[in-house]
Amino acid sequence: MPKSKLTDEQQVILDQVEQIAAGLGETLAPFTEVVVHDLRSPKHAILAIHNNLSGRKVGDPATELGLARLADDEYPQVIANYANQLKDGRRAKSTSIGIKDSSGHYFAALCLNVDVTLFRNLSTLLEQFSVPKSEVTKESLDPSSAEALRERIDRFAIGLATTPQALRTEERKTLMKALRDEGYLDIRRSMETVAQYLGVSRATVYNDSR
Repeated sequence: MPKSKLTDEQQVILDQVEQIAAGLGETLAPFTEVVVHDLRSPKHAILAIHNNLSGRKVGDPATELGLARLADDEYPQVIANYANQLKDGRRAKSTSIGIKDSSGHYFAALCLNVDVTLFRNLSTLLEQFSVPKSEVTKESLDPSSAEALRERIDRFAIGLATTPQALRTEERKTLMKALRDEGYLDIRRSMETVAQYLGVSRATVYNDSR
């Protein structure tokens, strides 16, 4: 369905929402994805996306919340801090804000998706840091689970104040060396797990591990 033409009022509002999204994206990088939805065309709703964590792209369709707002102008305008999940299985906390025009009709939305996995792991690291040495037990690696591998990648990224998907080439190479030295690459299908979690191809992972 082609987009209906924005009214002058809607265009002004949407321009401001895009600026707000850009500012939030820079402020909350790299842990928060900020998305602007143009609900006039539900099949191609995403107008802008900052700090892409979900793997979506501009022109992708609206979410269920967007469709719900289109169907009901009385739908809640702000839905905050609800549980969500990213494409690769990481847990997220999301907030969706509906944007109305002066007639009370929804025509856009501003959404934030926070990757809480990194914060949970950071909390664990801080807890471990505060425990006296005599009480610390050596972490055991469960070779049957890829979760330990993903958590190790998260800890590496946290140490660089970034996300796994934002690691640069040299950082990925350092990560791969650490994973090999610590035995994580012995986990079944480890290369596939690493590639998916970093958002790169398996060929890239193999090259980085040389």
